Amino acid sequence: MTFANTQATVYNDKVVRQFAVMTVVWGVIGMLVGVIIAAQLTWPQLNLGIPWLSYGRLRPLHTNAVIFAFGGCGLFATAYYVVQRTCQVRLFSDKLAAFTFWGWQLVIIGAVITLPLGITTSKEYAELEWPIDILIALVWVAFAVVFFGTVGTRRVRHIYVANWFYGGFILAIALLHIVNSAALPVGLFKSYSAYAGVQDAMVQWWYGHNAVGFFLTTGFLGMMYYFIPKQAERPVYSYRLSIVHFWALIFTYMWAGPHHLHYTALPDWAQSVGMVFSLILLAPSWGGMMNGIMTLSGAWHKLRDDPILRFLIVSLSFYGMSTFEGPMMSIKTVNALSHYTDWTVGHVHSGALGWVGLITIGSIYYLLPRLFGQRQMYSIKAIEVHFWIATIGIVVYIAAMWIAGVMQGLMWRAVNADGTLTYTFVESVKATYPFYVLRLIGGLLYLSGMVVMLWNMLKTIAAGRVVQVQIPAVAAHA
Repeated sequence: MTFANTQATVYNDKVVRQFAVMTVVWGVIGMLVGVIIAAQLTWPQLNLGIPWLSYGRLRPLHTNAVIFAFGGCGLFATAYYVVQRTCQVRLFSDKLAAFTFWGWQLVIIGAVITLPLGITTSKEYAELEWPIDILIALVWVAFAVVFFGTVGTRRVRHIYVANWFYGGFILAIALLHIVNSAALPVGLFKSYSAYAGVQDAMVQWWYGHNAVGFFLTTGFLGMMYYFIPKQAERPVYSYRLSIVHFWALIFTYMWAGPHHLHYTALPDWAQSVGMVFSLILLAPSWGGMMNGIMTLSGAWHKLRDDPILRFLIVSLSFYGMSTFEGPMMSIKTVNALSHYTDWTVGHVHSGALGWVGLITIGSIYYLLPRLFGQRQMYSIKAIEVHFWIATIGIVVYIAAMWIAGVMQGLMWRAVNADGTLTYTFVESVKATYPFYVLRLIGGLLYLSGMVVMLWNMLKTIAAGRVVQVQIPAVAAHA
C-alpha cells in the first residue's frame, strides 16, 4: 500500500514556518501578560477596578499563553520539522497538518476571549471550558495522526530517539486532556467536573501534573535530543542513555502528581506515592541532562561564539536545577515549608523560563533561517544580547521568589510561647513587597529578550525567501 506523502519529493515546511513564527509572537504576548500580572501583585491598584483586567482573570490567561500558545506552537513546529528530517518523508497529511495550525490558533484565541470574561473551569492547566476542550481534542487527534502517520510511512528503518519523546508526549497529553477535562456541560460556557470532592483534586493533579511531566518536559526533550546534536555537530553522548531516559520518564512521571496535594484531604498513601515517584524521577532527569550537556564533548569551544548553542546548553542546566528542586519540594517535611509560598512560583519559573523557554528559543533560532532560505539569523549579536538579558532575567526572577518563599514559610509557621502567631498575614505580605519588585524586573528583562527575538525574526524573514527543501533520495540517517 502506497501513501501520498511517500511519493512527495519536498518536505512540508509551510506548517513548520507558521508554527515557528507564531511561537515568537505568542511568546511576546504571553510574557507581556505575565509582566502585567507581576506588576498587579506589586501594585494592586494596577487592577484598575476593571474585572476583565484583574489579576484573577489574567493569571490563567498568562499560563495558557506561555505554555500552550508559546510552548505548544514551539512543540508543533519542532515535532513536524524533526519527524520529517529523521524519517526522510513528507508529513503524512498536508490538510490535517494545516488543520492543527489553524485549530490551535483558534484554541488560543478562545482562551484570550473567555478567560478575561471569567469563563473558566478553574482547574490549573485545564481552565478552558468544554467547547474549547472538544476543539483541543480534535486538534490533538489530528496531530497524532500526522505525527504517527509520518513515522509509519518513514523511508528509514530507525526511529530516532527524539521521535520517541515527541510520540510519548502526544499520547500522554491525549490521556491527561481526556481524563482531566471530563465534565458535565450545563450551558454553552459552563460545566461541572465529572468528579467530586477529593477525587476531583486527585484527578486534577494526578493528570494535571503531567502538563509538567509530558507537555513541558517530554516534548521539549524531543527538541533537546535533536537540536543540541545538530547545533553542536556532534552525536548524542550516549544513545543507550537516551533510551533509558525515555522509558524511565514514561513509567515514572504519571505517578508524581499527588505531590501537589501534601497536607490536604488526599489520602496519606497517595501523597506518599507522589513523593516516592518524584524522588525516583531525579535519576533519569539528571541522566538526560548530563547526556545533553556531554554531547558537547570535543566541541566545548563552540560555546564561546555560538549563542544558539548557549541557549540550548544553559536550558539543560535549568532542567537539572528544576528536576532537583521538584523532588526536594515533594518531600513532605520540605513541603511543609514551601506549600502555598512563592517558593513554588520560583520552582515553576526556573523550569518554565529556564528550561522550556531557553530550549524553545534556541530551537526556533536554529529553525528560522533554514525555513526562510538563510544561512543564519539576521543578527547574531542580537541573539547574544537576547541570551544575556534572558539569563539575567531568570536569575533575578527565581532568586527573588525563592527568598520570598522561604521567608513566607518561616513567617507563617512562627508561633509565640503562648501559641499565638508571631506575624500577621499582612506583615508577611509587606515583607514580600521588595521581592515582587525584583520579580517584575526579572520578568521585564525576559520579555525584553523576546522583543529582541521578534525584531530579529522579522528582519530575517524580510531578507529571506521561502525555499522548497528536497527530500534526500538516499535513506541515510538524518
